Amino acid sequence: MEAKSTIEAGKAVLGIEFGSTRIKAVLIDGENKPIAQGSHEWENRLVDGLWTYSIDAIWAGLQDCYANLRADVKRQYGTEIRSLAAIGISAMMHGYMPFGADDKIQVPFRTWRNTNTAQAAAELSELFAFNIPLRWSISHLYQAILNGEEHVKDIKFLTTLAGYIHWQLTGEKVLGIGDASGMLPIDPDTKNYDARMVEQFDRLVAPKGFGWRLSDLLPRVLPAGESAGLTPEGAKLLDPSGHLEPGTPLCPPEGDAGTGMTATNSVKQRTGNVSAGTSSFSMLVLEKNLSKPYEVIDMVTTPDGSPVAMVHCNNCTSDLNAWVNLFKEYQQLLGVPVDMNEVFGKLYNHALTGDADCGGLVAYNYFSGEPVTGLAEGRPLFVRSAGDKFSLANFMRAHLHAAVGVLKIGNDILFKEEKVAVDRITGHGGLFKTPGVGQRILAAALNSPISVMETAGEGGAWGIALLASFLVNNEAHLSLPDFLDSRVFAGNKGTEVAPTPEDVAGFNAYIENYKAGLGIEQAAVKWKK
Repeated sequence: MEAKSTIEAGKAVLGIEFGSTRIKAVLIDGENKPIAQGSHEWENRLVDGLWTYSIDAIWAGLQDCYANLRADVKRQYGTEIRSLAAIGISAMMHGYMPFGADDKIQVPFRTWRNTNTAQAAAELSELFAFNIPLRWSISHLYQAILNGEEHVKDIKFLTTLAGYIHWQLTGEKVLGIGDASGMLPIDPDTKNYDARMVEQFDRLVAPKGFGWRLSDLLPRVLPAGESAGLTPEGAKLLDPSGHLEPGTPLCPPEGDAGTGMTATNSVKQRTGNVSAGTSSFSMLVLEKNLSKPYEVIDMVTTPDGSPVAMVHCNNCTSDLNAWVNLFKEYQQLLGVPVDMNEVFGKLYNHALTGDADCGGLVAYNYFSGEPVTGLAEGRPLFVRSAGDKFSLANFMRAHLHAAVGVLKIGNDILFKEEKVAVDRITGHGGLFKTPGVGQRILAAALNSPISVMETAGEGGAWGIALLASFLVNNEAHLSLPDFLDSRVFAGNKGTEVAPTPEDVAGFNAYIENYKAGLGIEQAAVKWKK
């Protein structure tokens, strides 16, 4: 009854996130707890060699996701959504969406997944003395310039997927600071695009004679807590049924990295989170910028502007899952009923009985290339010598170690070279579904306690809903970290697993074997085309 009253009074808050394979909507109440959900499945397409989603697919997906949410509200509460307290939009970060004078996109949306920007990223990294990843918007823009693409001279606005949807719903060309940090580096002092780099870029492309300057193209940067309103046209775009009234405030649009930090209460300095599923990444919130740029570490920001060091790994659980499926096939061959949760649980927990160094066994989980270890392509690989301790426990443990091995290599730079201090790291994603196992492995890899929260499973849609709630439910004018601590998580730090000296020493021995064997992986790439 309380949830129904909240919805009917227009006090519910909506968060919508565009992920790689699913668009998800979460409706939360005044206590920031989910009360209804909706979703829409979608897939990117390879068009002319580039990964994209069409504009039609974006709007059809948003509308179907919202309709699915409305249906859930009707089913649970027998009522209709007519007004909302606030809305937040988030999406995959980075990518390239250039618009012309007619507000039409000039080339198909180029997603973060595209890696055709190597030359641009390398040249900009050298120019800025700052690591510029291939997937960042500035890399895509400069690569289009290097390629001599005709549309570049006509660009009037450049944004991300979240920024585009927010613009269409509100008329405002803005971007949350976290998402903006995936377009161009942010100056932590001004909380705006780095003015020196903007000037350097303008000088670099000046000979081309474009009629624009970079600052003319980029969305205005907003920290968490700023707002724009849902226009009548935006309301119809979101809800073609016509039930949703205009006027709802929207928080700054954010990227999926920022919403993941929010959903795991990892916005405060000296906190961090690790997402571990098909791919993996860690994000550590820093007290100050790093002493120098590192090619394997991306610098972004929290939704309120603190610097964040991000280690992104292309591979995580895919090879692990493939081996578990092999054991499922064996079980089926024996005529034994299969419960995949049981299969994962038994194998994962059995792995913890193995040797801390995996008995010398080493696995490489490279379904694709891995920039952190210098591999442009990858081949899944398992390696052992005749003298190694080849047991099921060690075999499974080696693959669990492999799932976070590259993550360890990247984070060792932060912990050992930069002396980054972290008080709490929260894990979320498929690797942590079996209680305690993924946590213990990651704790050993990073030599840090790892927490897992039940609420982390709500994901980025809940995270952007919390940022929208921060916009309208922060009567005490708290900072974003304090709002999350007191109003959302209220002291809940989840279930924590601390590393043991034996596990840490074992993982360190494993990773030395792993690094020594990278030549085998390189040879496999050349051998198996």
